[in-house]
Amino acid sequence: KGGLNLTNLYVDDVDDENMKPGVNVGFYAKVPVSKIFSVQPEVLYSMKGAQLNYNNILGSGKYRFNLDYLEVPIGAVVNVAKNFNISVGPYVAFLLSAKVQDVDKNGNITGATELNKDNFESVDYGAFGGVAFDMGNITLGGRYTYGLKEIGKSGLSGNLTNNSKNSAISFYLGFGF
Repeated sequence: KGGLNLTNLYVDDVDDENMKPGVNVGFYAKVPVSKIFSVQPEVLYSMKGAQLNYNNILGSGKYRFNLDYLEVPIGAVVNVAKNFNISVGPYVAFLLSAKVQDVDKNGNITGATELNKDNFESVDYGAFGGVAFDMGNITLGGRYTYGLKEIGKSGLSGNLTNNSKNSAISFYLGFGF
């Protein structure tokens, strides 16, 4: 399965004015327990983070704060109608990398800085809920992921994100075998 992430970092309330696009891609298995209930474990590469727009005397553009994770959600899937289901469950994610990109007003990356992963929590966790439409072996779905773990730990970059948590809206297309 794979698709688009629209992500942000939040402190107290989720505010989507700084959403950053990214991707999610990986594998899932839908294990039926009964006619209406399945368990769906997944392993995903998921790009999260936030985006900050700037416009000053030096120019305009965006700073993209990118956090790349190996994410493992486990969903409880309830078939509400013949081809429609809802899912909820927990996730745990392992930080793969952290970086900041400077993107000009034309969308060109003008600079990238790798951040020290040790300044961030190596494990994130939270909850998700979503909906999906199954059409044969193809699944089209959307999901909201709400992080419960603060991502920052130490150093300048970790201190700047100390109280922040992940938030993501994901859209995906899945193929069953």
